Amino acid sequence: MIGAITLLFLGWPLMGNAFAQTPTAAPPTADTGDTAFMLISAALVLLMTPGLAFFYAPGLAFFYGGFVRSRNILNTLMMSFVLMAIVGVTWILWGYSLAFAPGLPFIGGLQWLGLNGVGLEVTDYLKGSNPAETVSYAPTIPHQAYMIYQAMFAIITPALISGAIVERINFRAYALFVLLWVNFCLRPLSSYGVAKGGFLGLYGGLNALDFAGGTVVHISSGVSALVAAIVLGPRKTHPDRLSPPHNVPFILLGAGLLWFGWFGFNAGSALSAASATSGNVVTNVATTAFVATNTATAAAALMWLALMWLILETVLRGKPTAVGAATGAVAGLVGVTPAAGFVTPLTAILVGGITSLACFYAVSFKHKLQIDDALDTYPVHGVGGTVGAILTGIFATTQVNSAGKEGVLGGNFGQLGVQLIAIIVAYAIAAIGTWIILKIIDATVGLRVKEEVEFQGLDINEHGEEGYNSEFGDRPTYSEFGDRPT
Repeated sequence: MIGAITLLFLGWPLMGNAFAQTPTAAPPTADTGDTAFMLISAALVLLMTPGLAFFYAPGLAFFYGGFVRSRNILNTLMMSFVLMAIVGVTWILWGYSLAFAPGLPFIGGLQWLGLNGVGLEVTDYLKGSNPAETVSYAPTIPHQAYMIYQAMFAIITPALISGAIVERINFRAYALFVLLWVNFCLRPLSSYGVAKGGFLGLYGGLNALDFAGGTVVHISSGVSALVAAIVLGPRKTHPDRLSPPHNVPFILLGAGLLWFGWFGFNAGSALSAASATSGNVVTNVATTAFVATNTATAAAALMWLALMWLILETVLRGKPTAVGAATGAVAGLVGVTPAAGFVTPLTAILVGGITSLACFYAVSFKHKLQIDDALDTYPVHGVGGTVGAILTGIFATTQVNSAGKEGVLGGNFGQLGVQLIAIIVAYAIAAIGTWIILKIIDATVGLRVKEEVEFQGLDINEHGEEGYNSEFGDRPTYSEFGDRPT
């Protein structure tokens, strides 16, 4: 009896544990380091477009603005700047939900309208449109941090298109075009190209490698820019009177800011700054993407300068120009975007060099076709994005990123076919969608400014301001436009 009582008292704590309820696991909390990394990356991407850092020094806006005539500088800057307002609001109201919420294959759902359900929690927000899909990515950042990071991509993508249609499009028509294009062209591309369980993977079993949006951002904007340039038609002075860039330092400043901001664009696409260990191998995809980005960009700038030096010097008595170096660097940034998190530093040199070579000749070929893609958006972004996507399918290796796939050099020849299918789908969605949108706008509010407005400059006519005092401007003269009024 005494033994039984002793056993009862001694064993009671253990028995109590047996009857106690299993405590509920605490919800995952955001990693502060990863969250800081993503917020900084988002700010860097914003800097690339019309960023508010460096004394209002926009990356893309200054890069484009330096190319146009001085009487169109404000209009060109505004074509990038206004996107922060348009996309910044619509992304919150419906854009993010239609791009990333679980829904239809070509477009997201409606459950995240107005950011309903998109808070500071760490959830599986990359689930995508297939409820049964298992997602390998384990989020470590708040849902809203991911949302705002993707918003910056939505801002810069349509801004790239503006380079093809500067100096002649009605600003009201441009704002309407951007609003429609982001919702009816970019949304489907985001749903199939970025969100997990998108159209290609869900129905075709195809998983294209695109680390930071080479297909969604650069191919879509480049193809749309080409279509827009054709639909609008050339500037009145094209190709007889091609004006040189009015401010080359602006171009270099813009290219430098793009180079800087692109680290957020590519390295930030890792969605985490943490390292991973597999056996004896330690990987850090964010670092890999950062190094690949800088390496490919440097190689592309050198390639462009070498081509100008060796070919133009011999054939056309040209010289390696600052504009050429800046354009080559941007081409390298575009080409490495889909490959950044999948390639080694040595193959990044090849990605940058090959992409620069292709874009260099694409610019020359565009001039032969006499298509007035004013700032070479398709030759740089369209061709660069296409070449980069193809090279990703060749050079990708799981030794750099175990979540990726081997490319052709790793024996996976089928990956190149998958990349080509993704490219074709992106071309089709961007081209058809852009053509339809432009035709609707042209039939309603009209696309182009009046002929006299184009000659006088869009700054004063579209915005009621001038970028420079008349002392420094390039006001049109009788000698420039014949008998047209100044």
